[in-house]
Amino acid sequence: MTAPQLSVRSARARDLAHELSRRERRPIHAIVEDALSEYALKHPKPESAAAFLRRLRRLTPADDQAVAELEAAIEEHRQPHQGIDL
Repeated sequence: MTAPQLSVRSARARDLAHELSRRERRPIHAIVEDALSEYALKHPKPESAAAFLRRLRRLTPADDQAVAELEAAIEEHRQPHQGIDL
């Protein structure tokens, strides 16, 4: 069975992967996997405002007043989107 090939459209990305592979003496797939894992950690999936507030409540259950103030400030400045101009 043949080894999978790195197929990218960017010559710069391909050259960088090959250079790192040679420098670290590791297979290219390991370099790419590590880079993608790091990227996934640095750029997590965005959470909704409601999920953020739930997480905030779990982190600081004793400080409900601060969460209530934050929710009030958000509500005070909330404006409906007008939509696109056609």
